[in-house]
Amino acid sequence: MGPVLALAIFGIAYFFIATEKLDKVAVVLTASGAMAVLGLIPGSGVFYSEHEGIDWNVVFLLLGMMVIVGVIKQTGLFDYLGIWAAKRSKGRPYRLMVMLMGITAVASPFLDNVTTIMLVAPVTVVVCNRLRIAAQPYLIAEILASNIGGAATLIGDPPNIIIGSRAGLSFNDFLVHMAPIVVVVFLVFVLLTKVLFRRSFEYHPEQVAEVMALQERRAITDPKLLVRCLVVLAGVVAGFALHAVVHVEPSIVALVGAGVMVLVSRADVGDVLREVEWPTLVFFMGLFVMVAGLTHTGVISTAGTWAVDALGDNYFAAATALLFGSSVLGAFFDNIPYVATMTPIVEGVVAQVPDPRTGQALWWSFALGADFGGNGTAVAASANVVAIGIAARTGHRISFWQFTKYGIVVTLLSTLMAWIYVWLRYFM
Repeated sequence: MGPVLALAIFGIAYFFIATEKLDKVAVVLTASGAMAVLGLIPGSGVFYSEHEGIDWNVVFLLLGMMVIVGVIKQTGLFDYLGIWAAKRSKGRPYRLMVMLMGITAVASPFLDNVTTIMLVAPVTVVVCNRLRIAAQPYLIAEILASNIGGAATLIGDPPNIIIGSRAGLSFNDFLVHMAPIVVVVFLVFVLLTKVLFRRSFEYHPEQVAEVMALQERRAITDPKLLVRCLVVLAGVVAGFALHAVVHVEPSIVALVGAGVMVLVSRADVGDVLREVEWPTLVFFMGLFVMVAGLTHTGVISTAGTWAVDALGDNYFAAATALLFGSSVLGAFFDNIPYVATMTPIVEGVVAQVPDPRTGQALWWSFALGADFGGNGTAVAASANVVAIGIAARTGHRISFWQFTKYGIVVTLLSTLMAWIYVWLRYFM
């Protein structure tokens, strides 16, 4: 009875999130409470279990980066970058979109896609406001680019950190096996955006002329504070990059960086905390609890075990199932808790594979499916939820279906390309 109840609650909650008939934060809190009352989650363990509860690493990583971005915002850096990007692109919509996507895709593998979105999204809003154009298409394109680019490295997308830790895969392993297909997918995506967003491109010559006349350096309100903030941000980025060496969680790095940023800036803590997207953080916690209900009642593990039994020793079929299955499930269940739940199952499958190279192919299929599936819906990845929260707060609201209608197309294309890549590289 437990699995049926958990599925029913999750399905009803997802319906209201997708249709936006009710506030999504209220929905996840109600669904989480229902699962707790019915005993479908592991009691107080939901606050402590890494695999059956709230992933505090994700929550505190987001909190730390939101504080850092809130302080940097006070220096005028985002206005500077916004004017610079608008002038470089000369206000041409497609050129501007490609520039913003390129910055996002290049930064995501090294900063992680959530951090990149937190830094790039405010810049995008400034650019679009200056040019008097809708920011939604550009923000959506950046989200999609961040999830594609983040798949390239161990630290680029949170699911990769989970997979790398469990499978014993290094930063270089991800770079060698994931980066080639990520580059190809991104290049195809850049071409695809010209078709996907063709009706959204706006060009206003009079606004472009005004922006071209601006001096971007005047946007920096406090140069000395900016230097201090950039030094702290560089230290945070270095901490992320050295995660596998120093064994300090990215969330700890972000929180320490946030504390140091507030200290060196002497910013008012109340003002900084008002910049934090509290509804986004609460939404994530509720979503993690909902998925914990599916995990604790055995819904996800049962599905995974059934798939393993059905595939037997046909390893290419197993790779295909992992790739497409992770892409689909990761799109609906949020790819972080999904990967945390499925990783032990994949590890058990890989342990039965006699050829180590084939075993690694299963891990890469799993990672590619989970990462690219993050583009599937508006709640499929942390970067999506964060960016949509920023959009809503700045007056550029993106609905669930407005994002998803683009995300589904990109997810299908990228997953299909990844499947061809896995076949050619590991099974041909």
